[in-house]
Amino acid sequence: MSPDPQTITTQPEATLDAEAGTAAEEAARPQADAARELTDAAAASAEALDSYSRTVAGVAERLSPSVANLRVLRATRRGRVPAGAGSAVVLTRDGFLITSAHVVAGRDRAGRATFVDGREIGFDVVGADPLSDLALLRAQADDLTPAVLGDASTLRVGQLVVAIGNPHGFAGSVTAGVVSALGRSLPARSGTTVRMIDNVIQTDAALNPGNSGGALVDSFGRVVGVNTAVAGVGLGLAVPINEATRGLIGSLMTHGRVRRAYLGVAGGPRPLPAHARRERDQASGVEVIEVVAASPAERAGIRVEDLILELAGGRVLGVEDIQRLMVADLIDTPVEALVLRGGRPVRLTLIPRELVG
Repeated sequence: MSPDPQTITTQPEATLDAEAGTAAEEAARPQADAARELTDAAAASAEALDSYSRTVAGVAERLSPSVANLRVLRATRRGRVPAGAGSAVVLTRDGFLITSAHVVAGRDRAGRATFVDGREIGFDVVGADPLSDLALLRAQADDLTPAVLGDASTLRVGQLVVAIGNPHGFAGSVTAGVVSALGRSLPARSGTTVRMIDNVIQTDAALNPGNSGGALVDSFGRVVGVNTAVAGVGLGLAVPINEATRGLIGSLMTHGRVRRAYLGVAGGPRPLPAHARRERDQASGVEVIEVVAASPAERAGIRVEDLILELAGGRVLGVEDIQRLMVADLIDTPVEALVLRGGRPVRLTLIPRELVG
């Protein structure tokens, strides 16, 4: 008997259809997976952007009431006339503010501080320290909103920071970026004295004229720097808030000025000779290139070409190590210095005087 033709033709067709469906599903799976990955990436990107926005917005809301727009005035025979503008950060409820010294530079400076709530309050300059580019103001108010000070020593390169100030007079402007470098140095001058401001913060948060004296803030809303300079497009600098600057602010608040010790030498870093490097496990010192006449250094016997290795019990690797030691506590206090002279170590005793700008 011949087989049923329907039975012969139906079974292969069903098998082919199943195989075709499986092949189509296999071919479509990578596309589906890719689409799912794109969707997940887009969602993660949106979530990250939203988190970034929330952080910046939260910092701005928290700090804007503590940042003032300064209109600086100077006294003349015809009364007070405009002398500049900038920003300032509220330190205390009873009216102390911090700003950049160059914003209020000059004699008989005062002015008006405007806040985001519309208040305009007069202020006077309590004291300024050009060598750190910090100045302290006192506003005529007792109900200001103080900012929380942080610690710049905990910052990391790449960390989010927010700059709040008044560029070109536009009050309460906010820009955001990252810490692009740490440990920079910035020269500052007072009269004929030049000093390097250490551990300056470099950021790519947009800064413009008028931002000086404003706040550089971390993502927790803590002030970690005082914006001080625009060094180029996408390159701003800020004086760090750390243990050293807190001491300077305290001195300005207490005495209206910062007292520093003075040696009377100029120099630069220089590698130690090979034998001294091995003996001391120290790579460099400071070579003296000038000794000021009648200075503490000259009286102690320091000479040009001496290589300073130690001062006041601490190693000297660079000029900043000497600057860091020149604090008020060393004024009129004998300190020992170790120098390398002609390849031989020589110990000397110096008595630093007070620096007069």
